[in-house]
Amino acid sequence: MARSLTGGSFGVQGMLKEGTKHMTGLEEATFKNIEAAKQLSSCVRTSLGPNGMNKMVINHLDKLFITSDSATIVQELEVQHPAAKLLVMASKMQESEVGDGTNFVVVLAGELLVLAEELLKNGLHISEVIGGYNASCVKALEELNKLECYSAPVDVFGDETKLAGCIRSAIASKQWGNEELFAAKIAQACVLAMPENVRNFNIDNIRVAKIVGNSVRGTTVVKGLCLTRNVIGQITDVKDAKIVVYGIPLDSSATETKGTVLLKSAEELKAYNNSEEEALERTIKAIAGTGANVVVCGQSIGELALHFVEKYRMMVLKVPSKFELRRLCRTTGATNLVRLEPPAPEELGQCKHVHVKEIGSTMCTIFDHETNDSKMATIVVRGSSMNIMDDVERAIDDGVNVVKSMTRDARFVPGAGATELRLADALQQHAEAQPGLDQYAINKFGLALEVVPRTLAENAGLDATNIVAEMYAAHKAGSGAVGVNISEGTAADNGVFDLLATKAEAIKLATEAAVTVLRVDQIIMAKPAGGPKAPEQAAPYG
Repeated sequence: MARSLTGGSFGVQGMLKEGTKHMTGLEEATFKNIEAAKQLSSCVRTSLGPNGMNKMVINHLDKLFITSDSATIVQELEVQHPAAKLLVMASKMQESEVGDGTNFVVVLAGELLVLAEELLKNGLHISEVIGGYNASCVKALEELNKLECYSAPVDVFGDETKLAGCIRSAIASKQWGNEELFAAKIAQACVLAMPENVRNFNIDNIRVAKIVGNSVRGTTVVKGLCLTRNVIGQITDVKDAKIVVYGIPLDSSATETKGTVLLKSAEELKAYNNSEEEALERTIKAIAGTGANVVVCGQSIGELALHFVEKYRMMVLKVPSKFELRRLCRTTGATNLVRLEPPAPEELGQCKHVHVKEIGSTMCTIFDHETNDSKMATIVVRGSSMNIMDDVERAIDDGVNVVKSMTRDARFVPGAGATELRLADALQQHAEAQPGLDQYAINKFGLALEVVPRTLAENAGLDATNIVAEMYAAHKAGSGAVGVNISEGTAADNGVFDLLATKAEAIKLATEAAVTVLRVDQIIMAKPAGGPKAPEQAAPYG
């Protein structure tokens, strides 16, 4: 009787539903999880730093990505293993919180797990490793605050040159060789969009418009909004524009209730049509009477409405994206109206110059404020292919996110692997002073931080062991800012700075991800739902 209740088997398999997989213990669960995380970490590790290699990823929609940006790589890889997914989630969290340092999170978490595997094979208990890692994280964050080498003053947000200097290092890791150009453009755009209270800086106010043609050196900044679409009518240039925005179709209004019109003669039909035309003309004439000379519509624009808009000499533009429509309202001060009626004076938006400009055979409508109080800026990225421009856009996104992080905490630490190596040294010394078994885990945490300078050196084709030894010697001699100089192939002070907040958040997230993976001692997987898959159909035309 008891045997029939368990379906013919004993133990966990007998307790669970048929088809459920169950793995337990170090060998089956923990080490397999570590192996999966190690594979993901080694995949993105070669993309770390200015000399990082690109990955070619083709996703399930057949879209091609060629990038060294870790956030994009792990997002498009569609990782299935649950342990590796934890590292992907930590990377995504770093992207949303700070916007930079995603590769560092995955690489450090992977290295922590690899070194934890060694400790577990040597006989340490998982709880001792986890305790050591958590203590190491707290100590590392304490030491990190002591390594501050520069704090940006408040006036940096109004000075393009100083701001460009602060974000140059973040750009160099994505666009090595073009960091001067992009840092200057991003700084210019951020200064234009910077509010009075810098803490209210919104990264959504920096837009990127990608136009194929020219080279990346042709990238420019527009003081306002640049839409990569042409106007609908004949009027292409308006000075001192007064803008009215409608989120509804610009056409003759239909009644909300259904009704039947009985027409007895051709004259009645003609009069009915004329009354529709007259009603629409009255509306558009009233709109023009308010002083509006640019009409922006979020939906369709009827032929008759277009005729009357042209008649009253107004520019008309269709913007189907509701997000672009919101940004347009934000930069011009217009109100998005949901009824086709004349706007009140306070609902009209203002812009110094609205005009159509051809950029590389693409017709663009530019809302140019011609002043520095536009509240929004657009970086017009040029390039020979979409893949190049997509990668530039990611670098710009990282740069803008660094500026956003600076508004909260503008402290910087030495870059190029110097900070990680100094933390590694501090933790290894701290480990020696600990009496318990935790010291082994703390020591391994310190060794794991060495992965950054080692990887930077390896990706640049240098001897990592020699470079790390030179850096240790320089740090002991009092030169704490010495990092990996990939140009000269030596250890030197390059004047590279990284944002302290980025490092702190990355260390915290990497430790949490590694500890979460280590805490798992059993994996129980239910049988996937659903019946057999349908056979693939042959193409209808061979």
